[in-house]
Amino acid sequence: MPRSTVAEFTIESVRILDEKGAVDEELVPSLSEETLIDLYRQMRRSRRLDERAIALQRRGELGTYAPAIGQEAAQVGSAAALDTGDWIVPAFREQVLYVMRGTPLHKILWYAMGMEEGAEIPDGANVMPPSIPVGSQALHATGIGWGKALRGEQAAAITYFGDGATSHGDVYEALNFAGAYDAQTVFLCQNNQYAISTPRRVQSRAETLAQKAVAAGIKGIQVDGNDVLGVYAATTEALEHARQGNPVLIEAETYRRSMHTTSDDPSVYRSDEEEAEWEKRDPITRFETYLRSEDVLDDDRIEDIGAAIESELEEAIARAKAGQSEVDPVDMFRHTFAELPPVLEQQLAEYKVMRDE
Repeated sequence: MPRSTVAEFTIESVRILDEKGAVDEELVPSLSEETLIDLYRQMRRSRRLDERAIALQRRGELGTYAPAIGQEAAQVGSAAALDTGDWIVPAFREQVLYVMRGTPLHKILWYAMGMEEGAEIPDGANVMPPSIPVGSQALHATGIGWGKALRGEQAAAITYFGDGATSHGDVYEALNFAGAYDAQTVFLCQNNQYAISTPRRVQSRAETLAQKAVAAGIKGIQVDGNDVLGVYAATTEALEHARQGNPVLIEAETYRRSMHTTSDDPSVYRSDEEEAEWEKRDPITRFETYLRSEDVLDDDRIEDIGAAIESELEEAIARAKAGQSEVDPVDMFRHTFAELPPVLEQQLAEYKVMRDE
């Protein structure tokens, strides 16, 4: 049987800032000192927000929370590449994206406290609400990106999902539709190595997740997701392609250094050795080392940034708790049905008795 090669492909991998804080000078994006400091500040604030939120949850003051510890470069670097007219379509652990688009910190906590006020997004922020069903948000982003193409607008949508979502049909359908209809969309897969407890190596036999773009006829590229400069550069390039009707899938290789959510215990499915190995590749540490080498940061400035973040978080936590204390749990019953079913009428009556005792 005669055979011939009908298709070949390669996947490029990008890294600008290595694990020791050294850069490839030819690839470093041109960013002002102010922007570099802001990238650093956003990553540190994201981590401290997650750490404080986990502590609050452990004290019973917060509901389920999905931290992004270890993934700060993938999120901050990509969001920093966006124009204000671009849309963000997140999953459920991208708290920093909301903060970067103007959501106050206390509202992030309100959301985790179960308060509907926490889901309020500032006017003009162009951010969609969190998507809990895995991978479904990729379809929404494709729709927005297609809409931009139909209107002839020079803007794009970027959506975020994890490595586990690439095994879901929604994501492939979104990639394929985007390619077929020139949707102005960037798909950013945060490959944090685990789909809850399922390792990446078990998730797929594909050598890279970026190559899943090939079947959809769009460009796929891999980037070191712990390199904020590399993620920024790769996303900037991808957005330029997307705005021309050429969608792109970015696989940002990173590591979730914390739990999937606060209801998860990663110690039962991964080793201390593995976590120690990824700690050496921490995105904040390597960027801080680089900024020190460029005389952008020193001990005093690092301390000042840390103190400002702590003060900001203290104020946000106090405001979140004050707002929560004003919530009447009866609202759950008042605003769910026009007419309460008998079973909920009974629950409401029992709750009122319990509250008044």
